[in-house]
Amino acid sequence: MTRKILPVALVQECNHGDADANLAVIEARVAEAAKQGARLVLLQELHNGPYFCQHESVAEFDQAEPIPGPSTQRLGQLAKRHGVVLVGSLFERRAAGLYHNTAVVFESDGSLLGKYRKMHIPDDPGFHEKFYFTPGDLGFTPIQTSVGKLGVLVCWDQWYPEAARLMALAGAELLLYPTAIGWDPDDAQDEKNRQRDAWILSHRGHAVANGLPVLSCNRVGHEASPLGASGIQFWGNSHVLGPQGEFIAEAGAEAQILNAEIDLARSEHVRRIWPFLRDRRIDAYGDLLKRYID
Repeated sequence: MTRKILPVALVQECNHGDADANLAVIEARVAEAAKQGARLVLLQELHNGPYFCQHESVAEFDQAEPIPGPSTQRLGQLAKRHGVVLVGSLFERRAAGLYHNTAVVFESDGSLLGKYRKMHIPDDPGFHEKFYFTPGDLGFTPIQTSVGKLGVLVCWDQWYPEAARLMALAGAELLLYPTAIGWDPDDAQDEKNRQRDAWILSHRGHAVANGLPVLSCNRVGHEASPLGASGIQFWGNSHVLGPQGEFIAEAGAEAQILNAEIDLARSEHVRRIWPFLRDRRIDAYGDLLKRYID
């Protein structure tokens, strides 16, 4: 089977302040990634600023912007300048009082090919996203690009096998997760390790179950809580996985560009020897539409 190699890059970064500062760093990182040969570049979740969902404040809605808007114009120009397919993550203002956590995909000519609105919205200590984000209504629809059909999902979506499966069933060739996940610095080290390991394991499971490469780009650095709590230490560990869940590349806990090469033809090979889609019992899965089976 002929190899089909796709060079990719994940930009794992910390927060540098406001949108202008963060986008300036992103521009430099994408330029470097393209110089190193990347044709697909993935950014982290809500990369324009701090992870503001640690508290609930109506003032934070001022950060939201329309799509298309100022950031999509800048990111589109960046994609065109360097000839890369670029996946970003923005706080979308759809209308007054209606906001989404939205991933955007740009073609290498700078055009905005599509967007994905985060479907699963968490509400946990330090992650008060339900205050800010309306659940997505665009469904699980891959976006066709010059480098392949991208199944773009966002952070909390990564814990749901249904989301990955539906993207795969719709023809996604890769699964991509812009992410912002970390631990409470006050947690014991063994608890921190369990959380990080579970996160990585969830992605490996999606890769294996669907026979697809998975790209997950996380942020790094400590971000203080506006409420005076201990804040969040974003643990990085961005990674690129092959269709059997194998590590192709993995980052540490510092800001970096993670480069990798993905052989897209391997998915066809893996699905021939592990034909999970063939053996699905779609006649017996009706109860998946229930919240719980009492």
